[in-house]
Amino acid sequence: MRTKYIHTFEDIEKFKNQILIWAQQFDDVVWLDSNNYKQKYASYDAVLAVDAFTGIKTDYYEGFEKLKEYQTNANDWVFGYLTYDLKNDVEDLQSHNFDALEFPDLYFFQPKKLFLLKGDTVEIQYLNYVDDELEDDLKAIRHCEEARRGNPSNNIKIKLQIHKDDYFEKINSVLEHIHRGDIYEANFCQEFYAENTTINPLETYTKLNTISKPPFASFIKMYDNYVLCASPERYLKKEAQSVISQPIKGTARRSDDLREDEQLKANLLNDEKERSENIMIVDLVRNDLSKTALKGSVKVEELCKIYTFDQVHQMISTVKSTVEENTHPVDIIKSTFPMGSMTGAPKISAMKIIEALEETKRGLYSGAVGYFSPENNFDFNVVIRSILYNATKKYVSYSVGGAITAKSNPLKEYEECLVKAKAMREVLEN
Repeated sequence: MRTKYIHTFEDIEKFKNQILIWAQQFDDVVWLDSNNYKQKYASYDAVLAVDAFTGIKTDYYEGFEKLKEYQTNANDWVFGYLTYDLKNDVEDLQSHNFDALEFPDLYFFQPKKLFLLKGDTVEIQYLNYVDDELEDDLKAIRHCEEARRGNPSNNIKIKLQIHKDDYFEKINSVLEHIHRGDIYEANFCQEFYAENTTINPLETYTKLNTISKPPFASFIKMYDNYVLCASPERYLKKEAQSVISQPIKGTARRSDDLREDEQLKANLLNDEKERSENIMIVDLVRNDLSKTALKGSVKVEELCKIYTFDQVHQMISTVKSTVEENTHPVDIIKSTFPMGSMTGAPKISAMKIIEALEETKRGLYSGAVGYFSPENNFDFNVVIRSILYNATKKYVSYSVGGAITAKSNPLKEYEECLVKAKAMREVLEN
């Protein structure tokens, strides 16, 4: 059981900064931040969960069944992540590519202390046996100094796992599969990395979030593993019996020149290739949601709508369904995982092809971060535009990808990857 408190703060942005600094003392931290981005389906502006009471950490084998059992028994708030490689639990697939990060495939915990922010109000929920710590915690939070926004890294040299010529060769291989009719579309990804590197995770996240301000930002600390995520994409949300998916397919750069920026936005909206990418994935998402949906309830609410963020314009669609009241939330996720926007169509064929062509194991990149509530609701993002860091191994990684279709031009795909990688590279190399 939890004790609940409501507090109002005059300067909520200052409080957000302070609480995230205060959280660094704990081994288990999940911070989710919408950056006040106006969106139809937001439940909270930000959420902080810290200090594990119970938890689960496992590889992909029977991962969803273990999560289902854990989430059912906890019957409480649980926070964590799902890596892309849980695909091997859903389908007869494998992941044998190089993995320098070595994050667990699945990780969730039940927090002792929880903060739910909406407007200038914070709902604080502490497990009963630690509720006597709240007053001291609030004092400690108020005394946290604002995080420094200086250079969070030193002399980081980013390397590529796939060099440009090899990238073109691999994209041409994907195109061969498409022309043969094996697939219609595949999301091909590549890793950028730095070895023997030490970063300050919170400073790095703060800088990445400041220049991106995405609606699905997250900071995760799991002992020595960190996720610094500036994602613009929602994977899946459940609210009562409604399920919402918002896949992104279609990216254009921003411009400081207002007229050019509007033109770039208009070009994206009318780009035949980008629209066909998006529509293919919408069809895939509709099919995935139909596995748990009530008959006739899957609807496309928005198709190929352009959303603007600080770094890029994105083409986003919104697909909704309705499920039975007693449908288990983990079953909904399992039946749609991994998300279509990061795989391709047909999904299984695309996953086999990209596994063979990609050089590194995706791990948490193109997985999901989020939470389950005690009411069996959930909300998860897509882990893109993110820096992953193993502090013990001193290994820093970020990956980017793009959807390859019959109309893809390898050079343009490569340039789009660089646009997506821009914020992470700026933050790391300053």
